[in-house]
This record gives sequence, C-alpha cells and structure tokens, in this order.
Amino acid sequence: MQPFYDYKKFAMLYVDDEEKSLKYFQRAFGETFRVLTANNAADGLKVLQAHRPDIALILTDQRMPGETGVQFLEKARPVHPRAVRIMVTAFSDLNSAIDAVNTGAIYKYITKPWDVQELEVTLKRAMEFYIVQNDRDLLLREKLSALHKMVITDRVISLGVLAAGLGHHVRNAMVAVRTFIDLAPEMLHREQADLEELRHPEFWTSFYRKVQHKVKFIVDLLDGLDQVADSAHLSNEARVRLHEVIAECWNDHRGAFTDAGLNVEFQIPQNLPEMVVDHPKFTRLIHLLFRDALINLTSGNTLSIEAASVANEGPDENVVIRVSDNGPGLPADAVASVFDPFFLRADKPQEFGINLMACYFIVYHHGGRIDVDSRPDQGLTMNIHLPLAPKPLAAENDSEEFLSKVMINDRLWERLLSSN
Repeated sequence: MQPFYDYKKFAMLYVDDEEKSLKYFQRAFGETFRVLTANNAADGLKVLQAHRPDIALILTDQRMPGETGVQFLEKARPVHPRAVRIMVTAFSDLNSAIDAVNTGAIYKYITKPWDVQELEVTLKRAMEFYIVQNDRDLLLREKLSALHKMVITDRVISLGVLAAGLGHHVRNAMVAVRTFIDLAPEMLHREQADLEELRHPEFWTSFYRKVQHKVKFIVDLLDGLDQVADSAHLSNEARVRLHEVIAECWNDHRGAFTDAGLNVEFQIPQNLPEMVVDHPKFTRLIHLLFRDALINLTSGNTLSIEAASVANEGPDENVVIRVSDNGPGLPADAVASVFDPFFLRADKPQEFGINLMACYFIVYHHGGRIDVDSRPDQGLTMNIHLPLAPKPLAAENDSEEFLSKVMINDRLWERLLSSN
C-alpha cells in the first residue's frame, strides 16, 4: 500500500529569468503542488526569507542575469538548510553541475526541456523526502522534550527522597540543639548567673534570639520536606473549588504582599469544575507559590494567577493554573534547574529552591505536571496541569526499583544516543 502524502502541505520555490518558463511550470504543476516563483536570484532570496517555514523545495535555473543559480543556492542554503535544492538548466555544463553539488548541495540536476511526467515524479520524491525528514525532526524534538522532562522529574524526585531521608537524621541532631537552647535561660537562672554582670549582655541576648530563629527555620524546612516527600498517596482527598482555596490562602499573604509593594492579579473563573485533591497538600501548594513570589519579586512587580479547564486526551479533563510574574526571570539554561532544592533564583542564600521543589512533589503526587518558561528580564511563567480526579500513583518502596529510578538518567541518554 502506497503511503499518502499531502504534496500541498509545503510549497516549492522556482527561480528562473524566463517568464515563459515560470508560467509553464505554474500551469503544469500548480494543481499538484503549491508553487512560488521569482524571476531573479535577489527576488528569489526575498521570497525564501518571507516564506521560509512553508518552503520545502528550491528549484533554480543556472544561467540568469546577475547571480547564477549556483550562487543563489549557495546563499539560500544557510537561510533554509533543510530545503531540498534542485538545479534546472538548458545547458549541459559539467562544471556548473560540479559547483552546484559542492557549494549548493543540490538534490538533483535537471536539464531542459524537461519531461512533465518525469519531472513530476522527481518533484514528488523530493517533496516526500522533505516531509519524511520534517516528520522525523518533529518526532526527535518531541522525544528529546519527553526525555528532558523525565530527567528533570527523576532528578527532583531523587533529590526530594534524599532530602527527606537526610532530614530524619538532621532532625534528630536538631532536637539536641533546640533542647539545649530552650534550657539555656533556665540553667543560667539556676546557676544564678546575672546577664547584667556579663561584659556584652546585648550580644548574648541577640545571638540567642538569632539562633532560636535559625533553629525554627530548619525545623520548619524539615517539616515541609516531610509533608511532601513522605508518601505518594493522597490521604486526605476532598472536593474543592479552586477559587475558594486560592482566596483562603491569599488572605494569609495579603498583608505581606502589601508590605513588599507587590501587585497581584487573579483570573480564576468561579464556574471551574470541582477538583479532587489532598486538601492539606493542595493548600500548601498555593501557599508555597505565594511564598516563592514574596522571596523572588521586588517592589512594583506583579504576580498573575489564572486558571482554565482544558480537555485532555481521552475522557479526562484537566485544570491548568498559570502563575506568571514580570520579575527578573531566568536565563534559558537555568530553567531546567528551577526545581532543584539547591538552586538560588534570587540573590538570597538563605532561601534555596525548597519551595518550588515541594510544589513539584505536590503536583506530581496529584498526577499532574509543571511546565516552566522564563527569559531574562521577562519574568517567570509556570503552567500547572492538574487532573480533576487524580489517579493513584504506584508506590516505589522496593530498593532495587528505587535504585533503578535513580540511575535512569544514564540509560535514557544511552537510548537517545543509540537511536536512529
């Protein structure tokens, strides 16, 4: 069975200084192909630049006033490297053919007068070659994108599990530190030590308060990791309205945003369908998004939160929450690391990327995903895709399965490099 190709999916450009040849070519092949024409190399280059995404084939006559066909193809090649190039001439010029192959990288060399049927077959094969090549490139880009997302997911999950595991041991050590700090004032009182007799009582009082604050910060951080990385199961499922949850969380952060001089815009339709979520975790997700904005945005910036219901493949339906700002943004090479717990988005060493890593975990546990887009000086945009009714994720308790997942990065890239 012959494969079906849409020969009008892409256009072909024919450059010839003879008007009759252009008209004849248009009349002979216009019904089968989309044909663009130009009567000199300069105009041909302008047409190519204007219609580059639509052009698959470039045909040109060799001997034209001004630039020759070889010279035109040489200029056209960097403009559209993927285009299939064909040389058409009425002269049997071997040197021109060699130059066309070497500098223009042509697909075929055709002499005039051409046979319409033979040329149509040649054009069809060339168009099929381009379509297959284009489809292959699209599939490869999709494959790379999918692998890239899998690698990011693997890294975030591995770091999260590692952080949660280490958190258990850090917490045990912090218990002793916190106990000592809490007991210090009482023990000083028992020892009948008078702070006023110390040389620098303000230093010890201030230092004591700072240590208490830092200990509380670490304990809260560990609590946050425990809440998002302890289990992939949704244990407190509830039906919620998105606008109500966001409004409830916003009330807790309104004052902080006002003090920071930040603006907030909401576009959450009240008629969105109900969502089935783990209510504590989902509420924490919204709180973390607000907290991340407070950390990374500066006075005058605006945080925008929008939502919409979109149809998914199959019977399922998703809600997409779009969180964007007009802050400093990130360079393209840093976007992949935005969920890394050790990534610093703002110049604040005390605030690592724990918040967004926790967001990633919560969304992942709800069967969703987060797409991030950012450019320097153009802000950060996160699109959070969540199913209305998440399906439970399989638990990964087996140590061999976990090690396999940790090593998946190398295997993914080995597959990619070994694939055709």
